[in-house]
Amino acid sequence: MPDPITVVGLAPDGWTGLSPEARTALQQADLLLGSPRQLALIPSASVGALRIAWPSPLSEALPRLLDEHRGKRICVLASGDPTFHGIGTTLVRLLGPDAVRVIPQPSSVSLACARLGWAQDQVQVVSLVNNPVERLHPHLQPGRRVLILSRGAPTPAEVAQLLIARGYGASTFTVLEQLGGPTERIRTTTAADWSTEVDPLNVIAVLCPPDAPVLSTAPGLPDDAYENDGQLTKREVRAVTLSRLEPVPGQLLWDIGGGAGSIAIEWSRHHPSCRAIAVERDPDRAKRLERNVSALGAAVEIVEGAAPAALAGLESPDAIFIGGGATAAGMFDTCWNALRPGGRLVANGVTLETESLIAQWYKAVGGDLVRIDVQRASAIGTMTGWRPAMPVTVWSVTK
Repeated sequence: MPDPITVVGLAPDGWTGLSPEARTALQQADLLLGSPRQLALIPSASVGALRIAWPSPLSEALPRLLDEHRGKRICVLASGDPTFHGIGTTLVRLLGPDAVRVIPQPSSVSLACARLGWAQDQVQVVSLVNNPVERLHPHLQPGRRVLILSRGAPTPAEVAQLLIARGYGASTFTVLEQLGGPTERIRTTTAADWSTEVDPLNVIAVLCPPDAPVLSTAPGLPDDAYENDGQLTKREVRAVTLSRLEPVPGQLLWDIGGGAGSIAIEWSRHHPSCRAIAVERDPDRAKRLERNVSALGAAVEIVEGAAPAALAGLESPDAIFIGGGATAAGMFDTCWNALRPGGRLVANGVTLETESLIAQWYKAVGGDLVRIDVQRASAIGTMTGWRPAMPVTVWSVTK
């Protein structure tokens, strides 16, 4: 068996803060891999290994790079804890746990919580290293503590602007720079007052005000949370639909006939690891769906095209929602065949034609069939009465 690749976590003080175990691993290495900043932290007088800075894009180049240097003793440099949003996790996924040895330092989250006196188990951590700043939205809730892993010097200003736009400008806003290093600096203000330039190596801590606006991650956001042209699964029906889809962390949903994207978005907001693919054939609606995804911070990929043809080649889903286009030839067959074992299929119908197809599939494979009839109070002259919405048939089944 070849020697495992050793991943060494670095603090900002570099060589000085390394343990004897980490120093020995670096001194015995034939090759060091890392960013230019990380490589510069290791003195050449102490470590004589060949040094290669990470190419870009790393995900494509990494397997080739490792293959070229097969048989050498390789050390990979990382920041803090390499298995916390780091290269250590990538290498384990690529090579397996037996082929990777990790020597960690305290993570930036551990250091930040220590400085702030925050309990780590009560903090929501959000990485913006490879994600848009809008991914913060689901985590901004009254009274919540959020730690944000920054992608660089511009990130604090981007986060502050998002907080202000969302009505969270009064949040306590702390930027922690060069944590654990000799030039460590911590500054606290409010998001509304933040305007300072920072070191690229920073972490952002946000304490949300207790009276901030609520936009829950529970199913059934208000209808006006979505930009729409009327093609929207309404709030009450949406809540029931998502309860049948049963969002599970780490799973993937297909939302077919995405419309405003409400089902895909609320599936993704259930947990940071939930993902969705929304398929929408109308170009204008697809653009509107994209704006809703951004505004609500959801992990949703948008595929523009008509199903079932547009479903070809997509990653196999754990759940499928058919909200539009149910009567297209082969739609139910394609979805049923694509669904993973144990996956959930939910179809909503308001027309007789769709209900007829649902009834056929219900007879063939079973499941649960309900009809939802919602009435809303509205003005009738000077009085108030009930106005019924169109009833919706909901079929759900587990494969």
